[in-house]
Amino acid sequence: MQLIQKIIYTLFCLTILTISSVAEETFVSLKKSKVNVRYGPSFDSDIKYVYKKINLPLKEIDKKDNFRRIIDLKNNSGWIHVSQLKKNNSVIATKDKILFKKPSSFAKPTAQIEKGRLLIVDKCENNWCKIKSDSYEGWIKTTDIWGLIN
Repeated sequence: MQLIQKIIYTLFCLTILTISSVAEETFVSLKKSKVNVRYGPSFDSDIKYVYKKINLPLKEIDKKDNFRRIIDLKNNSGWIHVSQLKKNNSVIATKDKILFKKPSSFAKPTAQIEKGRLLIVDKCENNWCKIKSDSYEGWIKTTDIWGLIN
């Protein structure tokens, strides 16, 4: 009987460890127009590269103290201090997209959005997001954009 209890307890502990070690997928954006990405989660770690794009969306894949490990659309990864990150407010088009006046494919098209364009998100509803990009404003389908959890 004790052997079965030990096995059950071990399986329970392994399950809890597995669940807690899986990072919740979240997106963040850069707060500033110049952000250092480091090899490790410390200011003592060397700078790996520098982002120079405010509002760039990034996927957070790990946490350690006040640093977040991120990965970008091109699979570059590294560590950024939390002071350089904010709640996600942007996406990147992964294909050419059409911007519509209202959240419907039957609405008037207002602009052609090119693949790779950074878009600032105002709000999202029913697989559509209201976005801004330079002088354009309108609704875009949430398919083929990177930076949102659907």
